[in-house]
Amino acid sequence: MLAAGLWPRGWIARGAYYSLFSAIVLFVLQMLLELFAPRWGDSLGGWVKFLLFDAVLLFSIVAFRGLKRKVLWRLRNRLIVTYVFIGVIPAVLLVAMAFITIYLFAGQFASFVVTSDINSQLRSMQAVNAAVSNEVAARLEHNQPPTAESLVGLKKRDRAWRRRQVAAWQGTKSLPLSGTQNAAVDFPDFVNKDDNPYAKEIRDGQPFKEIVRDKDELYLRVASRFDVGPEKLTVVTSEPLDKNLVADVAANLGEITLYAAGITFDDKPNAEESQGSVVGSAPKTNFPGAEQKKADILLRERKSGAAVGGEGQALRPTFSVGALASATGILDREITFGTPLQVVDWKTGDMARAGALVRVRTRPSVLYGHLFAALGDIARGVEYLLLAILVFFAVIELVALIIGTRMTQTVTGAVAHLYEATRNVDRGDFSHRIPVKSADQLAQLSLSFNSMTESIEKLIQEQKEKQRLEGELAIAQEVQAQLFPRQVTELESLEVHGFCRPARTVSGDYYDFLTASSHKLILAVGDISGKGISAALLMATIHSAVRAYSVESLPQMREPVAVGAVAGAGRMMAAWPEGIEVSPGALLGLLNHQLYESTPPEKYATLFLGIYDGRSHRLTYSNGGHLPPILISEGGAVRRLEAGGTVVGLFDHMVYDEGCVEMHPGEIFLAYSDGVTEPENEFGEFGEERLIDLVSANRRLPLLQISQTVTSAVDDWIGDNEQPDDITLVLARAR
Repeated sequence: MLAAGLWPRGWIARGAYYSLFSAIVLFVLQMLLELFAPRWGDSLGGWVKFLLFDAVLLFSIVAFRGLKRKVLWRLRNRLIVTYVFIGVIPAVLLVAMAFITIYLFAGQFASFVVTSDINSQLRSMQAVNAAVSNEVAARLEHNQPPTAESLVGLKKRDRAWRRRQVAAWQGTKSLPLSGTQNAAVDFPDFVNKDDNPYAKEIRDGQPFKEIVRDKDELYLRVASRFDVGPEKLTVVTSEPLDKNLVADVAANLGEITLYAAGITFDDKPNAEESQGSVVGSAPKTNFPGAEQKKADILLRERKSGAAVGGEGQALRPTFSVGALASATGILDREITFGTPLQVVDWKTGDMARAGALVRVRTRPSVLYGHLFAALGDIARGVEYLLLAILVFFAVIELVALIIGTRMTQTVTGAVAHLYEATRNVDRGDFSHRIPVKSADQLAQLSLSFNSMTESIEKLIQEQKEKQRLEGELAIAQEVQAQLFPRQVTELESLEVHGFCRPARTVSGDYYDFLTASSHKLILAVGDISGKGISAALLMATIHSAVRAYSVESLPQMREPVAVGAVAGAGRMMAAWPEGIEVSPGALLGLLNHQLYESTPPEKYATLFLGIYDGRSHRLTYSNGGHLPPILISEGGAVRRLEAGGTVVGLFDHMVYDEGCVEMHPGEIFLAYSDGVTEPENEFGEFGEERLIDLVSANRRLPLLQISQTVTSAVDDWIGDNEQPDDITLVLARAR
């Protein structure tokens, strides 16, 4: 499970497994209890369903999270999801809102067309009712029969008035109109009620025009009331709200269904229908049971909560007229909308508890024709304008989609290149470069990454080169360490000590102790110009030359003036007599000529050579430009050994003078390089005077301790700063 990634790690996954396991255990227990205790088994069924539901819910959350991690790992998918939430979903919501709005508007408009036609019928009836009322009132005032001759002609000319009925009352007495018996319309008793709003309007001279419910049928009725003498003249015009009336409205609209509660309808066609005078489809009075059930609508008043059609009585389809037009296109979908009709109870004058509802089924093309019917040819221009706007928006959306796709590919492509580059870098391939084809911030990021990998590659190469050089320097350091004397054969009358600490890996300073005979010791101290490998190589050259000339094959010379000729001849003069002492000046002359011939002009060295004779306690020396060594007596007196000449290797044919001093017992010989006296801090240089005082104060200590004391003092003087130069110190003490 761990290998497959199925082991639960979070609390949601653990809860899902726990719920599933618990449901399985309870289900097994339920099956067992069904055999022995069915009642207990039934009680566990609810828990099993609950736990299964909980497990499914939690597993769904875990699966969603896993899918999200897998899908949204790539930046491209994240951008796509982001664009969907930012651009697509709002656009879809706006389009859906637009369609819903259009649908509601179309439904309202269809209902408006129906109610407008009904109101138009009421206004037409009101106008005729007012004319008839005025005509009857004038006849009554002149004591003439209450007839309405205009109504007779109107019924002959207008087909709609053949179905309309007009009734009149003087006071509560029914008046015959047009020489016929009054219509079967009851007198509106509510007009005499003081608390009825419609009665108040009628008494104030305002006409009454509403849909009324009378004897379980619906009518369009208009009522007017006038003062005629001591009594009131009441005239009422009525028309049944039946399929004939609704069919005229549905002729150019669609299918209209009237819903009412407790309305009886005779589906036998009347004479006019038989003669084909009614425009519309045949009345639809038979509804299948399923459709009847779906069409039942129960409307309840908010205050009383009673059904509109009576207690527990529902609105049911009474009749349907008209036919749904054929679709003109894929977008010409069916629109079904209903609107309630306000119905007044004719007996009480109150809002009838049995209301009515008109459902309209039509299409947008039909409503479009009704809406732009008055515009004529302008409607075609409006269509073209709307189509042009739609095409313009579609082009903008397409361009935006193309630009967004290309920009997304630019971003995701750059990130993919960066990811691939990081994988190459992780494998150690710093030569990989990201292709750059744009000039934006991502391109600059790619260029920066390329520059970084190039710099890292160079640093790695430099590091490798540095490691190689460090290895070579370590070897050179080991070789140079072999050049310094490790075991010194001291004379009975002289103890010596040398110390050298390079400023870098290798040193350019030089010192050496050479035993010339059983009672003679050669002391050499030098400083090579420059630092590092070149100085170390030159130091090795001088070391070899000094040893070669002074110990192994150097002719014994007394007169240093012959050095130039000997050196210039390019060979050693072996014919010199035995017993001649080694000359420090001659050695410096030979070394000067060799370095001058074999090194660049800027390379030179300072070198002090001294030969100590243990029998006579005399030190014969020659100084080639080196800092003058110092002899410090027990009383503190200082003698500097300055005899000699200039630096070695800078000029040819140089002659170096010699000096000779006697070293008294206890007197200390001190030779050093500039790395001892020249280090600086905020107080200035360490200086020769401080060095002499330090050696004098510790003169009775072993030479090793004196050397350590001096180097520690120099280190304290330097502090945290880097050692500026090689530190070399040579000490000798006469016994």
